[in-house]
Amino acid sequence: MQRDARKSQRRDRRRSRIRSRLSGTAAKPRVSVYKSLKHIYAQAIDDEKGQTLAHASSLEKGGGGKSGGNLAGARTVGSLIAERLKEKGLEEVVFDRGGYPYHGRIKAVADAAREKGLKF
Repeated sequence: MQRDARKSQRRDRRRSRIRSRLSGTAAKPRVSVYKSLKHIYAQAIDDEKGQTLAHASSLEKGGGGKSGGNLAGARTVGSLIAERLKEKGLEEVVFDRGGYPYHGRIKAVADAAREKGLKF
C-alpha cells in the first residue's frame, strides 16, 4: 500500500471518530472544514435535516487572494462563513476539523470565525 493511501485512511478513521461525537442542529450547526492543496472550504451543516445552511470557499471571488492554499485564504474563508452565519442569526456552532490536525490553515479558519463573533 502506498504512503498516501495509508495517510488518507488514517485521516478517515480520525474523521469518523470525531463525527461520532459531533452533530449539528438548526440552532447550533456543525462547521465542517475541508482542505485541498490549493483551496480550503467550510460549510455549516444542520445534521438533523441534512441541510447545508451556509458555505464559503477560497474559490469565491475575493475569497483569499491568489491562493486558498495559504493562511490568508484560510482566514478569509473563516470570516466569510462567520458573516454568513451571523446574517442568518446563528452565533453558536460546533467546529468539525475533519480529521486534520488543529494547526495551520484549519486553526486560521477557526480563529478568523471566532474574531467575527462565532462561539465554539
